[in-house]
Amino acid sequence: MGQPHEFDVVVVGSGIAGLSSAISALESGARVAIIERSTPEESGGNTRYTEAFLRMASQEKPSDDLEDRLLGDHMGHPDPGILADAMSDRSSWSQPMRTLDVADGEIVMRLGEQAPATLDWLTGHGIRFDALPTPFLTQAAPRMSPVGGGWELVKTLTARAQELGAQYFYETTALSLVLDDDHRVVGVRTNPAGVLRGNVVLACGGFEGNPEMLARYMGPTAINTRPVARGGHYNKGEGIEMALAAGAAGAGNFSLFHAEPIDPRSGVAEAAIFAFPYGILVNQEGSRFVDEAPGTIDAWYERITRRIHAQADGVAWWVYDQRGASVPNISVGIRTDQPPVSAATVGELAQRIGVPADALVATVEAYNAACPDESGFDHSRPDGLATSGLGVDKSNWSRPIVEGPFLAYPIIAANVFTFGGLRIDADARVVDRSGSAIPGLWAAGEITGMYYTNYTGSTSVLRGAVFGRIAGAGAAAKG
Repeated sequence: MGQPHEFDVVVVGSGIAGLSSAISALESGARVAIIERSTPEESGGNTRYTEAFLRMASQEKPSDDLEDRLLGDHMGHPDPGILADAMSDRSSWSQPMRTLDVADGEIVMRLGEQAPATLDWLTGHGIRFDALPTPFLTQAAPRMSPVGGGWELVKTLTARAQELGAQYFYETTALSLVLDDDHRVVGVRTNPAGVLRGNVVLACGGFEGNPEMLARYMGPTAINTRPVARGGHYNKGEGIEMALAAGAAGAGNFSLFHAEPIDPRSGVAEAAIFAFPYGILVNQEGSRFVDEAPGTIDAWYERITRRIHAQADGVAWWVYDQRGASVPNISVGIRTDQPPVSAATVGELAQRIGVPADALVATVEAYNAACPDESGFDHSRPDGLATSGLGVDKSNWSRPIVEGPFLAYPIIAANVFTFGGLRIDADARVVDRSGSAIPGLWAAGEITGMYYTNYTGSTSVLRGAVFGRIAGAGAAAKG
């Protein structure tokens, strides 16, 4: 592969985590290489295609629920005897505690503490933030986003990295880590650029673009998902595999992914459908299977989407009527470029969407009969209008589906990013299976494991920026 290329820091990936790492390292005076699998026109991974909402009450303050949500995610049933170590000083933790697969409170605290400073830092590099409209008609937490979304992050920060002297290796794939005799990471083997030497920051996302890894970790239902946007197809999981091969500890739930409800007919990025609380969800048998509206859509859509994913072929239909279609601003929650299926009657709609007509008619009639007096209907907040007497009741926004033409959208679970990844410490150093930092190796962004059963909304880009900045500075300081 020729002679090695010498750098101080080699960053794998050029989304928000990689770009933050690179710029942070460059500011420290490091010689930085950026490895990117895609062409320049498609660089940036998932970041390029996201609106990049951030769980921030303002640029100066994270949402009040940030830490509680992350630490409240169900992490299974860890051994309480080992968890007791967490009450002691971190330096005295046992080896099992240092690698226990639960959310690390120190990392969560660092995220909250460093988020405002990181946004200020990004502002200094040309990014503007504002409280822009979200696709959620109801939400439990405030959000901000960069003006121009993820595309602006990639465009502006790529230009800034190049201005500061980063050397890009486009259409280049990282293959494996290079270790010296002391098991220190000293570079990356790539194709076709050969060996790039330096401290390494892995910021190349999860494995949502790798069907073999998806099947391995998630089983046969993985075939019913696809990346939520084009950038996800570039995330093949090599970063995770090469770090695990070097002894890294895993973290997060490898069997789950961040699920977003999308229209499978659409090819646009994030063709999301967040408006389904204003109707019912039915499977291919024409039956309801989930409470469509247990609370605000931003807090519940992922859990409901997982129930959709569990149905036959991983698909469900959102069925609603003209009153549902007239909910104020409902188009905000419908991001697909495809029209709904429409029919004059519920039975005809069933035929058009391929579900048994008698079953769908019976489902709608039973739902309608179970709806309460609708005088208190309020689309803008959970209104408590719940059905009663159904096998699966609906908790809010329950109004009869009676005004034709009747409408339906198909919904599947898109794979926004995978939950399983690498364990890092609060300094973004990759940790080995004994709980010690692997010399020369850092990681940030979606390649790191942080989530277990439910994604805490609008934290992915935020953690990528925060820990990318930390990783880049750390890697440069150890150069």
